[in-house]
Amino acid sequence: MAETDYTAEIAQLRSTLSNIEQVSDMEQIKADIARLEAEASAPDLWDDPEAAQKITSKLSHRQTELERVAKLEQRIDDMEVMVELAAEEDDDSARDDVARELEALRKTMSDLEIVTLLSGEYDERDAVVTIRAGAGGVDAADFAEILMRMYLRWAEQRGWTTKVMDTAYAEEAGLKSATFEVKAPYAFGTLSVEAGTHRLVRISPFDNQGRRQTSFAAVEVIPLIESDDSVEIPEAELKVDVFRSSGPGGQSVNTTDSAVRMTHIPTGIVVSMQNEKSQIQNRAAALRVMQSRLLLVRKAEEDAKKKEMAGDVKASWGDQMRSYVLNPYQMVKDLRTNHEEGNPSSVFDGAIDGFIDAGIRWRAGARHSED
Repeated sequence: MAETDYTAEIAQLRSTLSNIEQVSDMEQIKADIARLEAEASAPDLWDDPEAAQKITSKLSHRQTELERVAKLEQRIDDMEVMVELAAEEDDDSARDDVARELEALRKTMSDLEIVTLLSGEYDERDAVVTIRAGAGGVDAADFAEILMRMYLRWAEQRGWTTKVMDTAYAEEAGLKSATFEVKAPYAFGTLSVEAGTHRLVRISPFDNQGRRQTSFAAVEVIPLIESDDSVEIPEAELKVDVFRSSGPGGQSVNTTDSAVRMTHIPTGIVVSMQNEKSQIQNRAAALRVMQSRLLLVRKAEEDAKKKEMAGDVKASWGDQMRSYVLNPYQMVKDLRTNHEEGNPSSVFDGAIDGFIDAGIRWRAGARHSED
């Protein structure tokens, strides 16, 4: 690439970064940091450990946002110097370094652009992901377990914290359902594009005749409720059952009835928790997830009313959003964005960033067209 081309590339990077700064509202981020630093320096901060944790976590997140932009500005400045030195010295090795850094900058900028598209009301929240086996018998239960591993591997590769909250094992293999929490800034906004029906096509390992089987699993993603959210549930609307926790094959895990199944009577929403040590802890975890689901239901009802008033009849997300085909060919394809990958094994091992990024951009475009 010629030096003039590098100059144009650098100018484009600066323009993109400027747009990101405007969308991110850097002045507001600086104001938030100043306010949170004042709160964090209060002498009685740790009198309430839960509130203190939230303040320090938000402060760290805002500081990271500011530092990320500042580091990008510095890297672009350094890039200009690298280009000048490579030209002056007529050094092919230095040009290779410039090309590698340019590619890395493009990737970093693209990742930052994705974050700026996460502007939904609850996008900054932690996420609660529930996977349920659908049609397809034992293959569907196995698929549900494969998806759970895929998401946990993806979160692990990002350094995000996860916690399995509930697992209901199928009789022969796999999972009937599983719920886990993902703790990271923008976990909900990032993972929410994974919600929907996933479809697997393969030669069934459970069919002794080696026939091809299609199976389905549903993925639900909700934002984790915070203590200051106003979602109160009257006790009369809740039915709480306790039962003994169990693992694969029905083997007993606890000797006491510590697992909790909570039902919201008006909506029929059911939440089960069994991975905490005590019934009290499982009940508290179940109530928090129940509140999160009702919060999302309330928002969906409000959005539906707004669309009805606006006369909007366009469909948004279809039921089936992604196909994982292992036979007769190897392909994973998102049916909304048309993003596809030819290596299902890699995808199942957590390589789903391409699908998530494409989904976030697709959703942002859909929202923009509705405005």
